[in-house]
Amino acid sequence: MHTGRRSVAVATLAGALALSVLNAPTANAADTGITVSDIVINKGKPIVVGTSKVVEPPLSFDIALPTGYSTADPSRYDAYPFLYRGTIATAADTGENFIQPGGYTCYEIDSKHARCEGSLYIDPDPSQEHVDSNADATTWKVGVSLRLWKADGGLKTGELETRSKTAQLKRAARVTANAAPEPVAKGGTITVTGRLTRANWSTKTYGAYGDRTVSLQFRAKGTDTFQTVKKATTSSTGALKATVTASTDGYFRWTYYGNSTTGTATSAVDYVDVL
Repeated sequence: MHTGRRSVAVATLAGALALSVLNAPTANAADTGITVSDIVINKGKPIVVGTSKVVEPPLSFDIALPTGYSTADPSRYDAYPFLYRGTIATAADTGENFIQPGGYTCYEIDSKHARCEGSLYIDPDPSQEHVDSNADATTWKVGVSLRLWKADGGLKTGELETRSKTAQLKRAARVTANAAPEPVAKGGTITVTGRLTRANWSTKTYGAYGDRTVSLQFRAKGTDTFQTVKKATTSSTGALKATVTASTDGYFRWTYYGNSTTGTATSAVDYVDVL
């Protein structure tokens, strides 16, 4: 970690688990005296992860240093929040059920205080063990890693602290839409179909999401707002189907509002010309 009065070098942690895991402090180590506060993860919103793309939720926190340490010498300390499941010691020791920052930058407030901003690093690739099971779509706990270093570079003391704060990880969802026929006579029937799928973190594929209520929405040409016109329940294959009466030109889409384990999803729009 580096600090400075202005924009400064970034601490890069992604892919460097030795910083957090191989040399992890223990939960009952000597108190470092460092205080980490005002932790905000992903602006307080759930973190939605798919099957292949790296996700980097924003992270911010404040640091206060103990007597004898100064933000002018960032090589003497480091401190950052992370996410974990299970016990904090096991997660930090093994790297399983453990999600750390990909990098962060700290800005000196005064000689004892700094404001830090960066992001977590979540890679669904199986080699990372970040989200390798659908059971990971749940509430994760927040921990803090704290270290003080000696002048010669050796570790003076380190500790892991738990926090009451949590973060929710969710599986990404996708939905498609197709409205037909196009064009259609006014007063005729428009059939809108689609399919809802969601990320399977065990197989790294998107699979059917059945028995879910999804909203069919319509926006008339020349307007800005979508309105829900019908709701439908997905079949066991994730299929959706609804019929409406053609009244005016406009755009159809399906919207799924998510749940405790799955993120929201909105399809691309499909325009229908009403003759």
